[in-house]
Amino acid sequence: MSSPTSVSLDPSKRVLFLTKDPEQIRKQLSGELTLTMADLSVDDLLDNINTDAMTPAWVCFDWDPEKIAKNAYAGLIVDKKRLVEQDALANGGFEVIVSGYQKGVGSSRETAAQCEAYSGIRIAVAASFAPIHERNNINIGQLMCDHKTLERLLAGEELEISEFTKGYDANTKLIIESGGLFKFCGRVDAGEIPLTSPGTAKRPMNMTEKILASKLLPGQGEYLKVGDAVMVNVSGGYSHEFTSAQVHHFLRSEYGADYKIKNAPKFAVFEDHLIYADGVAKFAPFTDKIETLRQMQREFQEHTQVRNFNAVDKISPGICHQVAREQIIEPGDFIQATDSHTCMGGANGALAWGVGATEYAALLYWGVTPLSVPESIRFELTGTLAPGVTAKDVILHILDTYAKREETLDRVMEFGGPGLFALSPDERATLANMATECTARGCVIECDDIMLKWMADRRPDTSIEALREKVVSPDPDAHHDGGIHTIDLSTISPMVATPGDPAKGEASDPKNGANIRDIGDVKIDIAYGGSCTAGKCDDIDFYAQVMSEADKAGRRVADNVKFYLQFGSKEVADYARDKGYLELFARTGVQVISPGCGACIGCGPGVSTNSDEVTVSAINRNYKGRSGPGNLYLASPLTVAASAVSGKIVEYREGMFSE
Repeated sequence: MSSPTSVSLDPSKRVLFLTKDPEQIRKQLSGELTLTMADLSVDDLLDNINTDAMTPAWVCFDWDPEKIAKNAYAGLIVDKKRLVEQDALANGGFEVIVSGYQKGVGSSRETAAQCEAYSGIRIAVAASFAPIHERNNINIGQLMCDHKTLERLLAGEELEISEFTKGYDANTKLIIESGGLFKFCGRVDAGEIPLTSPGTAKRPMNMTEKILASKLLPGQGEYLKVGDAVMVNVSGGYSHEFTSAQVHHFLRSEYGADYKIKNAPKFAVFEDHLIYADGVAKFAPFTDKIETLRQMQREFQEHTQVRNFNAVDKISPGICHQVAREQIIEPGDFIQATDSHTCMGGANGALAWGVGATEYAALLYWGVTPLSVPESIRFELTGTLAPGVTAKDVILHILDTYAKREETLDRVMEFGGPGLFALSPDERATLANMATECTARGCVIECDDIMLKWMADRRPDTSIEALREKVVSPDPDAHHDGGIHTIDLSTISPMVATPGDPAKGEASDPKNGANIRDIGDVKIDIAYGGSCTAGKCDDIDFYAQVMSEADKAGRRVADNVKFYLQFGSKEVADYARDKGYLELFARTGVQVISPGCGACIGCGPGVSTNSDEVTVSAINRNYKGRSGPGNLYLASPLTVAASAVSGKIVEYREGMFSE
């Protein structure tokens, strides 16, 4: 795609409004209805459209964007039927697509942007965009604007391209004007776009600014502030079998079949997302496509010689985010990877966020990436958690408050304070992991010696002293545009995120928080513990704590419930075996699964099979359809295990099974 110097609407094309009324969408797609902004308010439009709705997992099995576009919005299900049928978006003659707030929340999958662009959509309109999705649109050359700008276009105005670059940093403006990231990079390489310094004077910096300042290319200065447009070195990153095929395809297309990348030892591939997809009945028709993705990742790894974490004998070494924090990410790193939960690396004192396939391919090839220094929001944790409360409850609280108010939107979430250091390394990782559910840009967490020891223990060639030299701390008086917020951990209660109902215009979203004591009697069919969020060693301890108490009281998983527990990595699986947990879980009816992503992305045991089923899960997202068609409640590992034994969603209390 290329971007013109001015933009106007094609009178032969149409505008699709994604309204909260599904019947209006159907009629627009069929050509029976034409709407304008005069017919609607922003409140009539769908909010929080997630990338799983735009391109569900099975759509992503087609790594070719042209094929992906055929099933645009295949995950938008109403009354058990696809709202947008195959080819409907492309065949509708639309060039603009319009929605409400926080368009593109969820996964970093660039396919969500591609499905629109390759269906003929030139302009995406929303009140706000999720950060990674917005960046993906920019990188592939798709224009974005707000509803007022759309009104001007609908009135027949021809707008300068500057109307679509307003508010962006200098580099992003140039990417938009260039028609996408690859073309921008080519202009930089040709010397058409010179490297410049933002000229920021010495100033106190927060952790985000400090880490990015340490990665600046020569000639750009030593200090940064929010909004500075810079080129920075990337410390490392990774892709997985859902994304590597596209990355390889883009690199070959842009730079030739014999392309080379920078710093291969700093990057990796993981086979984790689709490791159990072959056993999921609904994915049986896609077996060949899934195997193609695996083979293309192996080809990509052999071509580039990045670190290899592919499966051996069909057993994955673990979920990329968990293994990366165990073996790869260090304090002060700037990490980019093709998955939205890359932010989990922030627990290691690194700055980390997810990117799309285009951005990842470009930074692999060039070794650097353009960015604008993002805003930050800081959380100072004090006090200690009450019994039965975990870090998952803390992040659900943040989702229900700060994230729901969009205070975390497109900001890096920074964590510190004495309450943070009272949490274990694994519990801190839970906070970092779900920054993406807060629609934050990324995450970075302060490090202490406890965290440094955790890292050093897993890296025989690394000492605590060496890691300590890399630690980044905020300067006194550092500024945070989102403010500094104190959270007293002792005030947090066990929580869930409740399922919404898109058919009624209620987004299914992790921000739908509630205290467990307020949700009433919710019987469950499935309990699931695992994923990058809740498949760590501490999480396994939580599940075992509950099941041990149940075992001593003569209890086990309720007859009407299936309880699945999946390990996040080989290290975690070995830990569970060494602690004797496998025997405990077998005795109490828990079904244990080898490392991988599994049910969290609808690709493994634990997925619901019908809309009447209710799941309580320790994963990170409860978007409708992501983990099956049923209703899914998010909760902590303690809540999940206690609920599995009780047959309904309950708070865990020590001694509860002996009462």
